[in-house]
Amino acid sequence: MTEQEINRAIQYVTASTSYGKDMVAEILHIGLGELVTLATQSSRQFDRETLLEYVSQWTIRQTGQPEPLVREVLGCAGRWLDDLYEEVAQRRPESLGLSPNDDEDSASV
Repeated sequence: MTEQEINRAIQYVTASTSYGKDMVAEILHIGLGELVTLATQSSRQFDRETLLEYVSQWTIRQTGQPEPLVREVLGCAGRWLDDLYEEVAQRRPESLGLSPNDDEDSASV
């Protein structure tokens, strides 16, 4: 995910919620960053819901923000989380429990 894509997500979430840009940026940078780190360093298999729950809990702990706020921001950024999940699935399908031969239909998130 490029910085430009992250900035688009920040702008979208800020416009869609009542939260400030700095708060949204912190939550998304931490949440998306952990998703990338987990995907590139973990050999465990995760389904989408488990991965989203982990990223939510990690972001809550790292930011100190209330759970409903973090979940709303990450939920609002769901499109970007799904895009990132799909990108990881294409690069490292085994880390998400997919076989390298699975097609895009099997990797739906």
